[in-house]
Amino acid sequence: MSSLKEKYLEPIEYPESDGKPMGETPVHRRLMTELIFQLENFFEKKKEVYISGNMMMYYVEGEPEKMISPDVFVVRGVKQGLRRIYKIWEEGHAPEVVIELSSRKTRKEDFGKKMDLYAQLGVKEYFIFDPEYPKNRKPLNAYRLSGDQYVEILVSGGRVMSKELGLELIDTGETLRLFNPKTKQLLLTSTEERQARQQAEVKLSKVQTELAKLREQIKKLKNLG
Repeated sequence: MSSLKEKYLEPIEYPESDGKPMGETPVHRRLMTELIFQLENFFEKKKEVYISGNMMMYYVEGEPEKMISPDVFVVRGVKQGLRRIYKIWEEGHAPEVVIELSSRKTRKEDFGKKMDLYAQLGVKEYFIFDPEYPKNRKPLNAYRLSGDQYVEILVSGGRVMSKELGLELIDTGETLRLFNPKTKQLLLTSTEERQARQQAEVKLSKVQTELAKLREQIKKLKNLG
């Protein structure tokens, strides 16, 4: 029996972690978590749009060394649900969109090895954002796949449209935000959503109190009659 056949007869392990930290800095980690949160909320009703990040993604069956871990990615045609790792050959789809949160340490790889691989995998749009705002470099870079190579998309005024997401990516000068052009509103962060929910609860409580007062007044009027 050949060594190749022997290799594939043995159970192949696809690790769930590469041992590296979730993000380069707390800023990177927070932004990664927020972007995933916002995208999950935005696509919540579309059951076959899968959003994740910082997940081991394997792209060649039987070769666990062929893997990558995008910071944020969006896949169409794949059901929502919990996964420990992502195997492209099992899911049947590579991501449509990848967002990498770059840093001084990862910049070369983000613009080199990763970009080449994402193009090979057919990732239609690739965005690179550096939340540390390096001097003399654009913090937000955008690319769209044309054939088997990426073509840079113009980022104008810190804004760029993602055709695949139907959202604008906006560099606010402090962080990266997602904007819905249909509603003309930014997608809410987890903090903003919590605050909005609390405000709605306060308003509801006030309405319920007013209704209770009105009912009491109506009851008194009926008793007078």
